[in-house]
Amino acid sequence: MWGAAAIGFLIALVVVGLFSKWGSYWIQAYMSGAEVSMTSLIGMTFLKLDHRMIVTAKIMATQAGLPIDRQSGMSTARLQAHTLAGGDVMNVVKGLIAARRADIDLDFERASAIDLAGRDVLQAVQTSVSPRVIHCPAKDSQGKKRLSAVAKNGVELLVSVRVTVRTNLEQLIGGATEETIIARVGQGIITAIGSAKSHMDVLEMPSQISVGALAHGLDVNTAFTIVSIDIADIDVGENIGARLQSDQADADIRIARAAAEVRRAEANAQIQKMSALVVENQAFFVLAEAKVPIALAEAFRAGRMRVARLSADQNKQPNLNLRIHDERSSH
Repeated sequence: MWGAAAIGFLIALVVVGLFSKWGSYWIQAYMSGAEVSMTSLIGMTFLKLDHRMIVTAKIMATQAGLPIDRQSGMSTARLQAHTLAGGDVMNVVKGLIAARRADIDLDFERASAIDLAGRDVLQAVQTSVSPRVIHCPAKDSQGKKRLSAVAKNGVELLVSVRVTVRTNLEQLIGGATEETIIARVGQGIITAIGSAKSHMDVLEMPSQISVGALAHGLDVNTAFTIVSIDIADIDVGENIGARLQSDQADADIRIARAAAEVRRAEANAQIQKMSALVVENQAFFVLAEAKVPIALAEAFRAGRMRVARLSADQNKQPNLNLRIHDERSSH
């Protein structure tokens, strides 16, 4: 009798201890139809999980009409596993509730995968329901607020664009972020303006810029779906074509001057060359003149030449005139 009473007392103490620690959560889940067992609550304590958060999340899912079955719903074991993996259970549940209210097809598996991938499930669902606006270009460290594009006539246009996007839940995992959207939209706007014949055509119909940009499929492989591209502001910049033509003309002038300078230098070099050739020929002439007296002296010494004295009757002058004859010619 005493042993049975002691065992009963111990069982009563255990039951009281269990209910004092986890009874309120178990009763709350039971009354809400959340189906959280006492063993699950005890296991959460040993796993160092916040059983209050998991019970609250499951109650929220149950009250919102989300499936909580063990096969495909948010069972207690799945909530525990997601928490142990580092996920945010409350954010996932709130995102699923918002998706259900907006009639968006989103199950717990995809929502938990999005959350573990580092994306905000609730914000993604809200953006899918209520599209948000992205400014292009995004304000950078230099304060640039407008895109610069040049039409075919060379006139620059400064454009600021607003892009309305909606989250694409199917491509949220692995899809490109809004930085890619901004870059692609900027590229499409510049391409559309660059294909215009004149900047007046763009100013007359700015909608053709957005239509031309949307035709390139800018939201492919991204986490967003582009709803619309709207031109917020457009201004006329400088005439880049005229400036480039002026710079090209200046460059051509410098090239022509350089070519003329080369020809002038070549002409000066040719003049100097001819002057040197004249001096060289003059030197040869002087050398040839210097050889004449030497040849005459050798002719006198060899007897090949003689001096003829003229008489005073033949020459009225008192001095002597010398005639040089070749001996061979006298014979």
